[in-house]
Amino acid sequence: MSKSAAATSSSQAREFVKNSSLYQEFLAEREEILRHKWLESERLGYDIGFERALLDWIRKHREDWRGARRSGKA
Repeated sequence: MSKSAAATSSSQAREFVKNSSLYQEFLAEREEILRHKWLESERLGYDIGFERALLDWIRKHREDWRGARRSGKA
């Protein structure tokens, strides 16, 4: 495979991923986690970090958030 064909194939693969529903769901979830990180950091007065925000959001909010997205409310 030539370099230009490989680049085209790679570009097409990236576009496919970017347009996939799984990737879109990942981006939406990541945005919610970052929002949770900001809100909790503001509330506590210091940066709680992404990992803590991720685990806290999963424990407290993920199930309801996913349910709301599935029903079209989020």
